[in-house]
Amino acid sequence: MKTALYVALGVFTAGFLAVWGTAIGHGKKLLDAAVGFVTNFLDTLGIGSFATTTAIFKLLHLVRDEHIPGTLNVGHTLPTVVQAYIYIQVVEVDITTLIAMIAASVVGSWLGAGVVSRFSRRKIQIGMGIALLVMAGFMLASVLNPLPEVGALGLTGAKLAIAVVANAVLGALMTLGIGLYAPCMVLIYLMGMNPKTAFPIMMGSCAFLMPVGSARFIREGSYNLTAAIGLALGGIPAVLLAAYIVKSLPLTAVKWLVVGVVIYTAAMMLRSAYVESRDPQNAIAT
Repeated sequence: MKTALYVALGVFTAGFLAVWGTAIGHGKKLLDAAVGFVTNFLDTLGIGSFATTTAIFKLLHLVRDEHIPGTLNVGHTLPTVVQAYIYIQVVEVDITTLIAMIAASVVGSWLGAGVVSRFSRRKIQIGMGIALLVMAGFMLASVLNPLPEVGALGLTGAKLAIAVVANAVLGALMTLGIGLYAPCMVLIYLMGMNPKTAFPIMMGSCAFLMPVGSARFIREGSYNLTAAIGLALGGIPAVLLAAYIVKSLPLTAVKWLVVGVVIYTAAMMLRSAYVESRDPQNAIAT
């Protein structure tokens, strides 16, 4: 079954590359690649990449607010596919649970991307501001209450049904820029599973849903091409470094820093929405 899953992931990735390849031009920036390297390195270790990338984009004015969700999804797709190939292989998890939750996330992403790619700048700012605050809450919970490494490797019956529906919602939220990793870890724990199983589930979910959701952002032109290319180019070597060489780090201090930065970024995003609602003619073009 894992072999079939790998083949399917290859097909999804090839489809994504075919769609993206028609849009790719020239002009890659070293700074974008550096952002991709740092955020995907932390992503592979379980911190997540969406909140950290959003914070950097906002603080350095690298990507317009309304293009951030699409840029996150498109740019982080290939590094996430690499993560999925690695962690589905090395971490044991019930294959039925894995496939069901991945499929649900893909459906959620397809539906969500069709809506978010057409959102106005102000709706994106408000939605991402709220989403970042939610993400900061999940990250703070993981710092204050580390999850014990015990529990089942899979789900059945009502618990599986709940997890599937919840992961579909998380897939839809991915298209708004709220990362799936932290809430998925919490979901896995609440369902009584071993938190380690969250790695193949969350990485597999993102690896399948991101090509699907990203295709819609690409068709709508609702992303920053140069930044997305940089994220991909910097992200892939970072994933390999983190997964095969570093493997783990004492990340508590880093998580506290990320929580603070994410809360600040959320406040700035909501402030931008407020300011631009009062003076739309002078909206900040970042």
